[in-house]
Amino acid sequence: MPKLWTETIDAHRREVRDAILDTTAALVAHHGLRSVTMSQIAGETGIGRATLYKYFPSIEAILLAWHQRQITSHLQQLAEVRDQAGDAGERLQAVLEAYALIAHQFHGHGDTELAAFLHRDEQVVQARQQLSDLVRDLLTEAAEAGDVRSDVTPEELASYCLHALAAAGGLPSSASVRRLVTVILAGLRAPSLPPPFMEEG
Repeated sequence: MPKLWTETIDAHRREVRDAILDTTAALVAHHGLRSVTMSQIAGETGIGRATLYKYFPSIEAILLAWHQRQITSHLQQLAEVRDQAGDAGERLQAVLEAYALIAHQFHGHGDTELAAFLHRDEQVVQARQQLSDLVRDLLTEAAEAGDVRSDVTPEELASYCLHALAAAGGLPSSASVRRLVTVILAGLRAPSLPPPFMEEG
């Protein structure tokens, strides 16, 4: 089979797959997880049921593939933001703000049943680890540059940041999300005075 023909077929399959993912996500967001059928997805996508089953065996499989695409896209977006920013402090701020805005944008999309289903997925655990590693590395660089406190390990700081940034989902506006990031960054700055006494443990 000629290479051009193969590439054309592959491109068509990717387009159909993406259309299935987008259609299913939109239907579930509008009607709820339990109200959507494979026949409905096929009809809305403009393909036959037999064709749909060649791509995915079930609605759950479609949603997991859609979620994986979302996760991959968000991680790529954060990596691009990191690579486009300037020094260590600027990279850290840019990534924290980008992540907070993603959390704000996607909070509450779809029903709680869908959210519960997706967050049982192993992909979520892996994505959280990748995100934690990304933030930890940025904090390490910023600490070495003197932009971030060094009296707390980068691993702990990364955990604090991600838990604090989760609040972005419940904030009313992008401006309030950016203020949250400003508050977090203030807490990360190297203290000018010795830290207050804290009990170990």
